Amino acid sequence: MIPADLLLTDVGEVATLARGAVPRTGAAMRELSLVHDASIAVADGRIVWVGPAGRRARSVRLAPGGSVVSADGGVVVPGFVDAHTHVLFAGDRAFELPLKVGGASYAEIARRGGGLYSTVRATRAASDAVLMRESGERLRRMVAYGSTSIEVKSGYALDVPGELRLLRMIPRLAEQLGVTLVPTFLGAHAVPETYRGRTDDYVELLVRQALPAVAREGLARFCDVFCEPGFFTVRQSERLLRAALGLGLAVKVHAEEFVLSGGARLAARLRATSAEHLLRATAEDRRRLAAAGVTAVLLPLTAFTASPARRSPGREMVDAGVPVALGTDCSPNSWVESMPLVLAHAVHGGGLTPAEALTAATVNAAHAVGLEGGGRLVAGAPADFAVFSTDSVDQLGYRFDAIPSAVYRQGKRVSPS
Repeated sequence: MIPADLLLTDVGEVATLARGAVPRTGAAMRELSLVHDASIAVADGRIVWVGPAGRRARSVRLAPGGSVVSADGGVVVPGFVDAHTHVLFAGDRAFELPLKVGGASYAEIARRGGGLYSTVRATRAASDAVLMRESGERLRRMVAYGSTSIEVKSGYALDVPGELRLLRMIPRLAEQLGVTLVPTFLGAHAVPETYRGRTDDYVELLVRQALPAVAREGLARFCDVFCEPGFFTVRQSERLLRAALGLGLAVKVHAEEFVLSGGARLAARLRATSAEHLLRATAEDRRRLAAAGVTAVLLPLTAFTASPARRSPGREMVDAGVPVALGTDCSPNSWVESMPLVLAHAVHGGGLTPAEALTAATVNAAHAVGLEGGGRLVAGAPADFAVFSTDSVDQLGYRFDAIPSAVYRQGKRVSPS
């Protein structure tokens, strides 16, 4: 008999995602390994048993002091893994919205004091306490929507001390909130205003000073770069990413968001962990990403809020054999905190099936942020899961308003608290 300190009973349906390689591609993205009328047993923060409720009594016993919690017939899914966020910032850019609606370009908004550089100014000026409080509030709401693991990029300081300051906050936020946060160094989010016209010099600064400090302190798992005209060229991006690889960091690429930049091909050439955005990626880009095993991290709500003429290419990526993951892209430019809302947009706008979207938000997203073994509900995996009061897993892609009734991380309830 397997001892458990938590038993979740009365589960109408659980998506275990137990079977199949990681990351999932093609038809495998639709295999959720559903168990109906189920129970889940947890011990020491990990799943120890999942199966039909009728078999539990023969397999599992409740340890002294353990607890039993009813899911009331609801659906249980792995805790969402948000594979792309810029959640660590101060202030907001709500004042830009009328300008965007009126057709103002990004450059015109920047001339009026908006854009990324306005967030850089606000973030640089904010105290640690303000940044911790504002970012923590966003992260708490993300957890309330079912996210138990969240990638967090730096990138709103654009100088070495400021970027290191942001990265050092991430483990403090993780401990404070009781969730998994995966840090990514994005010093190459944009070229700081003091380096305008001297992008190569800024890349040199990142390579010579920032990256060694990040690696030495173990502040990030990944290095990312915004590979787009007006930001960083393919050549500059490659120099930075190869330096990161040489220091033991894995790499990601912001690619093909606004124009066809060559970033996706760079990601394939370097066998990056992921290429992200990809709104302008071509069929040849998709072929190369699939051949290299690079995960496409898609951000369907960013397409909706920032590039309304484009839709997230979910269907095209899956059909090309590219592993697909999802993220909110929570940022001042695309303030999204709800992964269930991302799933619904990935289905209705990006052409994924509900099962594909759930795979992209769990096991594939876990792979995209280096959490191998995450995003599944199998024996030995972290007991990270969300309970929804719905009739089936497919409701998560069908409905835009899904909110979990309970969220657990490592077997402990983290929302509602």
